[in-house]
Amino acid sequence: MAKFDNALQVFRLLDKSNCRMCGEKTCLAFAGAVFTGRRKLQECPTVSREHLAKYGSAAERAAPPAQDPADDLFEAFSRELAGLDLQQAASRTGGVYNAPLLTVKVLGKDFSVDNHANFYTDIHINHWVTAPFLNYVIKSRGVAPTGEWVPMRELAGGAERYPLFRKRAEEAMQRIADVYPELFDDLVHLFSGKQITSPYDSDISVVLPVFPLVPFLICYWKPDEGMESSLKVFFDRSLDWNLDSETAFTLGAGLAQMFEKLALRHGYVPK
Repeated sequence: MAKFDNALQVFRLLDKSNCRMCGEKTCLAFAGAVFTGRRKLQECPTVSREHLAKYGSAAERAAPPAQDPADDLFEAFSRELAGLDLQQAASRTGGVYNAPLLTVKVLGKDFSVDNHANFYTDIHINHWVTAPFLNYVIKSRGVAPTGEWVPMRELAGGAERYPLFRKRAEEAMQRIADVYPELFDDLVHLFSGKQITSPYDSDISVVLPVFPLVPFLICYWKPDEGMESSLKVFFDRSLDWNLDSETAFTLGAGLAQMFEKLALRHGYVPK
């Protein structure tokens, strides 16, 4: 049977419903426990038989592996959160504090956390959101968006990340937009996006409020007269004060994954 290389590989096998029937608070926590050998994959009541056949005894037969870097990052942020004044953080992040919870909008949806890094929300808790969310709560300086849009390569430290960001975020989103024409309508209606007049002469431009002070601008150019389509992601200049380019990379790649799930749900298969 195959063995797991990291906790995220386990997480991808789960339904991400955070049903807690396994006894863990989130699917991400259960994935980490399976990867480190504390739990068995078959303890998830919703995992498919196909996945059990392939990975069922992997955790039992493998030696306890090292901690996954994603878990290390989450734990580091969790430790910082423990001593954070959440009421003060609410004023920096555009959130609302109602003891003991800080509530911040994530893609227009309420996302709450306490000082113990327990999350409360009506939406799925995605692994690509949790660590960036904590990073935003801890590090945001409360700088309002400037309205100046810049590409990844113009953010601090973004130039070295841009080639991979282009592949994992922009090109991935472009392939989805090419075959899923309802994508941008869904972004507007499902995730509080706002379609705007393009500052870059694109056919479609949508601003997504990822966090209250961290908007993303997605511009899409349709194919025309022999020209291929194109898609670019831009960030407000204030991102350097409210987050960082590494976290923006994680969010961009995560959004691409979410868009793909939307497309598949509607029967579109990206080429």
